[in-house]
Amino acid sequence: MSCMIVPMSQEHLEAVYHIEGRAHSHPWAESLVKDLSSRGAMHRVLLVDGEVVGYFYAQNIVGELTLLNIAVCPKQQGKGYGRQLLDAFIDEGEAANAESAWLEVRESNVNAIHLYQEMGFNEVDRRRNYYPTQSGKEDAIIMSYLFGCF
Repeated sequence: MSCMIVPMSQEHLEAVYHIEGRAHSHPWAESLVKDLSSRGAMHRVLLVDGEVVGYFYAQNIVGELTLLNIAVCPKQQGKGYGRQLLDAFIDEGEAANAESAWLEVRESNVNAIHLYQEMGFNEVDRRRNYYPTQSGKEDAIIMSYLFGCF
């Protein structure tokens, strides 16, 4: 089995959009998924034997990275692919001499929160009632990572 993380390109977008719709309760619009040229874009896909199984969308603006979206195909979750993607995100930040990284995550996504904490992210704030849910709203947990600390 071969695993590679490569820059996202047009050829990956159909698979990314497919995963987006299955991995998130409130997926991104197709227009957002297909935007590969946003300022500071740092979008990657994880290929396993040539098949897209996960991805992240990120931006690097003046040494501050933001993880905008990350997902692994639900059938492939629990195999360490999310950790590989997050490792790549951090490695790219280090290579770019970034100072910090930011992300936000639904408070109900305890598996992701645990992974982010294991990787050195810390909760710094919350956006109360930010994300829609089936039964109302839930908080967004804002987390940060400082490069050079781990």
